[in-house]
Amino acid sequence: MTLAAPRRLTIATRESALALWQAEHVRGRLTSRYRGTSVELLGITTQGDRILDRPLASIGGKGLFIKELESALRDGRADIAVHSLKDVPMELPDGFALAAICAREDPRDAFVSTRYGSLAALHDDAVVGTSSLRREAQLRERRPSLRIESLRGNVHTRLAKLDEGRYDAIILAAAGLKRLGLSTRIRELLDPDASLPAPGQGALAIECRSDRFDVIHAVAPLGDVGTTLATTAERAFSRGLGGSCHTPLAAFAQWEEGRLWLRGLVAAPNGREVLRGETEGATDDADEARALGAALADEFLRRGAHRIIAGS
Repeated sequence: MTLAAPRRLTIATRESALALWQAEHVRGRLTSRYRGTSVELLGITTQGDRILDRPLASIGGKGLFIKELESALRDGRADIAVHSLKDVPMELPDGFALAAICAREDPRDAFVSTRYGSLAALHDDAVVGTSSLRREAQLRERRPSLRIESLRGNVHTRLAKLDEGRYDAIILAAAGLKRLGLSTRIRELLDPDASLPAPGQGALAIECRSDRFDVIHAVAPLGDVGTTLATTAERAFSRGLGGSCHTPLAAFAQWEEGRLWLRGLVAAPNGREVLRGETEGATDDADEARALGAALADEFLRRGAHRIIAGS
């Protein structure tokens, strides 16, 4: 049976500038593909957006950015939700599915500063802002004398705090800056060897109810094969280690010509203990990508990752 695209689709989205850009991007792709479909946005302020005075890990993690969006899917106010994939928990609630993972933007971390041209140029007691334990641990490993301070808020809020002089530099995802037309704020793109990205960083995920086969069918063509396989492996690695918002964990995969190269990292929050590893293999479907990520996680556990994670 061939399913027709719904005549109307509603996208649940957070109301930050970046989230709205992402939702508009997906709306544009859907409306250009399905001329007879009306696509609207439903803006929602999430718990993660409301609480800005505490570190994200202490209030429940990145899942706080999507729970209200899933509620809108559950009760029928929206048909799909658009997320930054790095914000999506490794295990979705029952009744939900990721219908598509779109082509990835630049997955790297970006060094942003009004005073310094690179991370290496920072003086020893410089103040660096980040909300990510993953970034913090990797910074502390290489530059233990830096002062790492919490930085919450949307992209423009974080940039404003930098411009006010509260920080010497901040670390943000390059993808968000590029999508918002703020590439000129990037002073240095950090090589993955220096700052391994979060699982799914730079990719957009489209979530819907798992029983909405019409929606899944309509959204599936927006997915990108390479990005889907790479991020599937990354998320399987994180899932295999029980990664949470309290664990400094990174994973980054690249897929090319049927082969997948996956790098992983687990660290103590203070950066004094860091475990790295990598693997590669022929990978042409999601099951193979998932197996590759799970195998790397198993290797990490054999090497003592559970001890580092327990101490996080």
